[in-house]
Amino acid sequence: MKCPRCVQQIHRAADGCPHCGFVLSDADALFGAQEVRLRSLTDAAGLMRRQDRAKVEKAMERFNRRFPQLFIAVHTGSFRGFSNLRQFGFWLLNRGAFEDVPVHLPNEAGILLALDAESKAAGMTFGYRAEAFLTEEDTFRCLSRAHAYWLEGRHADGIVRAIAQLEEILIKRSRQAWWPMAASSALRAYRPLPNESSRGTRPSTSRKRSTAAVSSS
Repeated sequence: MKCPRCVQQIHRAADGCPHCGFVLSDADALFGAQEVRLRSLTDAAGLMRRQDRAKVEKAMERFNRRFPQLFIAVHTGSFRGFSNLRQFGFWLLNRGAFEDVPVHLPNEAGILLALDAESKAAGMTFGYRAEAFLTEEDTFRCLSRAHAYWLEGRHADGIVRAIAQLEEILIKRSRQAWWPMAASSALRAYRPLPNESSRGTRPSTSRKRSTAAVSSS
């Protein structure tokens, strides 16, 4: 993970950033040290109308159905600069209690999209569970897909586009992670035919093709 303040790489188990000394209490000083109860879609800046909210909620529900081990949250507000926006995302995933998220999903499974109404900046923060599938470059790509919409004031359309891009990335990454495991399982399951083991010969051509086809999937 990266430090929310200096953006240097740090170990996720570290108590604080070894580069700039940032700790959670620094974010608490900005946003509060108490648990915050809120819904996964919180439009504190009032950027969306009712029909816009319905559109975003539909996209969020689709994401949560496709990836039940994760959840998506969207928050709009005023964060006084991009640096604070990054710290806010880190803080909310630590202090937020999302009322409409299943209780078995911890905040480590969350992906938060935050929009700053004043600076027109946006940031995406994700918990530890998503680290195996997402990178900073991936989240930048999601935000880039939505940028043109946000410049035009079409906040809901931009959010929906960012979520759609996030889905595409996670689907691709999950497939990349699944194929090696499937191939490995297929190879472990392979057993030579009786005549092959007794003679010490190589498998027949048709058998090799079958195994190779499973491996390449």
